[in-house]
Amino acid sequence: MRRVGGVVVGAAVVAAMLTGCSSASDGENKKGGKGGVKAAPLRTLGNKGTACELPVRFELAEFWKPEVVDVSANPELGPLGKQGPVTLVCEIDAKPAGHIGFLRVWTGTKGPAATGGTPTALLKAFMAAASNTPRGAEYREVKAGELPAAEVTYTAEALGDSKRERALAVMTPHGGLVLHLGGLDTDEHEAMLPAYERAKKSMVRTG
Repeated sequence: MRRVGGVVVGAAVVAAMLTGCSSASDGENKKGGKGGVKAAPLRTLGNKGTACELPVRFELAEFWKPEVVDVSANPELGPLGKQGPVTLVCEIDAKPAGHIGFLRVWTGTKGPAATGGTPTALLKAFMAAASNTPRGAEYREVKAGELPAAEVTYTAEALGDSKRERALAVMTPHGGLVLHLGGLDTDEHEAMLPAYERAKKSMVRTG
């Protein structure tokens, strides 16, 4: 992991605010056996009994740590806990894997997030409420596993710095869901893309 001085401290403070009460994940990396470290078992998130129960499930990259975010129990989050029609419900920390950033999951059931809406409408509503001044947004229709989805890549402007970010939206019988990947900077964002793509390609509805 790169040393970034005081910026790391700031990121740690934000991470502490945005985490909830649960830190369990299903599946641990195992060591031992001839040849040393064994391949990590498959880890998924979203099903009942996993760290975050969601309307979809997807595979987690090795070492990434999911935690529930309960906005109602953490009023200090304020506007950080909601963005447009969706609420932050889960974040997956990349620090145990050697990166500075999160995959964040947002869900909702009203407005553009209501059942019967479209992924593109949901994603545009999510982006319209962003606080980091997104520019150069490029939208496209994609697939998340077998689910119809919309995806956007853009440059976020905050505190005089710019960095690449992206988000993905899908609709489920239980409302809309947005998966967002940020990062400390563009380099970290690019380094974390394999984890995002793994979640995207393995996504299926849980109900």
